[in-house]
Amino acid sequence: MMTAEEEAAGLAALSVCESLVIAMVEKGLFTADEARGVLEDAAAAHQRQEVPPPGSRHQMAVRIIERLAQQVDAAGQYSRG
Repeated sequence: MMTAEEEAAGLAALSVCESLVIAMVEKGLFTADEARGVLEDAAAAHQRQEVPPPGSRHQMAVRIIERLAQQVDAAGQYSRG
């Protein structure tokens, strides 16, 4: 079981990563499609880790990454005007 400090560290890391990916898209360092590709690769790595039962950590990670991909798509649309 994770401690509160470990959970907070995970949330902080997620927030930083979200901000960085979205900022890179908004600044034109990545296109939304390139960022989506990176996120799809990350999700695929979690899907390969195990034959996941519903609600496993890897499945939860995939859902979080998919939500980030949606935010990246929105940032890409915003940066294009």
